[in-house]
Amino acid sequence: MIVGIPKEIKNNESRVGMTPAGVFELVKNNHTVYVQSGAGEGSGFFNKDYQQVGAVILDTIGQVYAMSQMIVKVKEPIELEYDMIQEGQILFTYFHFASSESLTKAMIKRKAICIAYETVEDEDGTLPLLTPMSEVAGRMAIQQGAKYLEKPVKGRGVLLGGVPGVAPGRVLVLGAGVVGIQAAKMAAGLGAHVTILDINMKRLRYVNDVMPPHVVTEFSNEFNIRKHIKTHDLIIGGVLLKGAKAPNLITRDMLKEMRPGTVIVDVAVDQGGCVETTRPTTHEDPIYIIDDVVHYSVANMPGAVPYTSTMALTNVTLPYALKLANLGWEAACDKDDALKKGLSIVAGKVVYEEIIDAFGWEGALA
Repeated sequence: MIVGIPKEIKNNESRVGMTPAGVFELVKNNHTVYVQSGAGEGSGFFNKDYQQVGAVILDTIGQVYAMSQMIVKVKEPIELEYDMIQEGQILFTYFHFASSESLTKAMIKRKAICIAYETVEDEDGTLPLLTPMSEVAGRMAIQQGAKYLEKPVKGRGVLLGGVPGVAPGRVLVLGAGVVGIQAAKMAAGLGAHVTILDINMKRLRYVNDVMPPHVVTEFSNEFNIRKHIKTHDLIIGGVLLKGAKAPNLITRDMLKEMRPGTVIVDVAVDQGGCVETTRPTTHEDPIYIIDDVVHYSVANMPGAVPYTSTMALTNVTLPYALKLANLGWEAACDKDDALKKGLSIVAGKVVYEEIIDAFGWEGALA
């Protein structure tokens, strides 16, 4: 198969779809790999690194799309790329369709084979291709939250870890999934007091078992959320409904109950956000303020640490990319139920039910 690795062109996205080590494995399996010139530079991988493992360097993104049977990316295609996508071409990347009707319609129109990293699902319900980026984003959420709690950027002026004689900051984590647990771990490591909410008692029991005593668990409901937002300095939105739009756990009216300078980091922004006032931002312009509450909702948080993120991503995507290249998408999905669940749009038909539900397209499922 001919596999293409284009340069990411989303704002401040420095990750790349595959490391040279991943390309080496594809070439070893007799596949041709085209890499756009400079695609890996943001992650610390240069043209010569790819050439040394057998990749062919192409000058433009248009050439990569035109000459490849499968495109391996990090982020969803943006509007500039739509017309480059060919009918029947495999696109293997993060899509987060449920948060963008325009992207979904564009991919339907292009009649490509869209396989979404974030909905590839193992038998136990885990999401192996989403997990490493959720780990990065959960840890980064605390770094960013701690920074934006500083007064010069309109935060409350709270040091998360406190100091002797001064109580530590308080962190509220919504969701005890991968993002929530990683955020809680980082916040606890800084010495903050952490409250983590979830509706899954198994997850809360797990958190209770593995976290230190200054991480406390409570069942998630509106009453408890309203209670805690009044007293916590940093709120992390880590809610995930597989392939579907995130629920709004914090509504606009709740902002007035928070103290001025409270910081919200909504990691669920890729799926529409779990805060009603969330809108996607970029690393270039990461925050905005509503009702004196600082919102950080960068839609590609792991893009700020591209070396770590690209390495972590290729570790998990490569086995699936190899399977797709070796067998073709139909045979690969027939043989691998986890990969099959990643199929979102096939030749102009939506095949993932949660996308239909997100837009109310009843009767449109292939």
